[in-house]
Amino acid sequence: MNPPRTDARRHHDPEVRGFASDNYAGAHPEILAALALANGGHQVAYGEDDYTEHLQGVIRSHFGATAEAFPVFNGTGANVVALQAVTDRWGAVICADSAHIHVDEGGAPERMGGLKLLTVPTPDGKLTPELIDQQAWGFDDEHRAMPQVVSITQSTELGTLYTPDEIRALCDHAHALGMRVHLDGSRIANAAASLDVPMRTFTNAVGVDLLSLGGTKNGAVFGEAVVVIDPDAVRHMKHLRKLSMQLASKMRFVSVQLEALLAKDLWLRNARHANEMAQRLAEGVRAVDGVEILYPVQANGVFARLPHEVSLRLQKRFRFYFWDETAGVVRWMCAFDTAEDDVDAFVAAVKEEMAR
Repeated sequence: MNPPRTDARRHHDPEVRGFASDNYAGAHPEILAALALANGGHQVAYGEDDYTEHLQGVIRSHFGATAEAFPVFNGTGANVVALQAVTDRWGAVICADSAHIHVDEGGAPERMGGLKLLTVPTPDGKLTPELIDQQAWGFDDEHRAMPQVVSITQSTELGTLYTPDEIRALCDHAHALGMRVHLDGSRIANAAASLDVPMRTFTNAVGVDLLSLGGTKNGAVFGEAVVVIDPDAVRHMKHLRKLSMQLASKMRFVSVQLEALLAKDLWLRNARHANEMAQRLAEGVRAVDGVEILYPVQANGVFARLPHEVSLRLQKRFRFYFWDETAGVVRWMCAFDTAEDDVDAFVAAVKEEMAR
């Protein structure tokens, strides 16, 4: 009896692209080449390898001399580990009500991290010192979780951006209240590309204490990192990473991807292209009667409102998600591999369906 075939086969059409998420994209060829480079032979496990060691220098070139990277598997893991490191058991984190840690992480920060989220409604996904003050109170009240951290996202979940001065004002305000500042940077490259500044300009240069550094949405296969900027802000990062099941045994394969992105300009090239495709998409649909773009298109996402039945028909032709289905709001995301032809075909489909 012949054994079953086990050779890998392609199970999808590589020419099909949608606008559901930058997570849908594959890996950039340079990332795949880096993985192959790191393969072969033996390297010490659990982060004691040459690639993770070299990554530290790359990280410091972007985030300052005190920065240290702790590679993890995914973005939720990065956020949970980071927030645990700057909160006590009775601690709370102030965030926007649209924040990924609140809306899209299955309760992991609270259930797995053991902390409380204190959310604030925002018009554009961005916190301000005044909005922080809505939850920054009761520090000595044992009946209330103690606000200890402000968490912001750059770029935000609504595709908007903080300016460096805005983040500086948030950090100054939070620090004056005795709180730390965490930045969820799952799309930090898109923010830097759009602002046309180095990532340090709105992180270590303005007072951010630690951040979650994204790689997957910008061309990696998997892997993110917690970047500690202020070593005095955190406690026992290595232990928390292991306790949170985010310690990779073969960490070299996470680290080499982040090195490939960050050592030169791949992170910036990928992000710029995704942002440019979002701008092309926004310009294409902005002139279509009945389509309303809701927020400034500042990164790689477009949020729009259009008739519900039109969106349902479009979803049969291209993958994308409703952001708020009851309000008819959709989200269209572009990735590093989104092509101009993809955007133009989608814009044409929007025009066709709106004309029906």
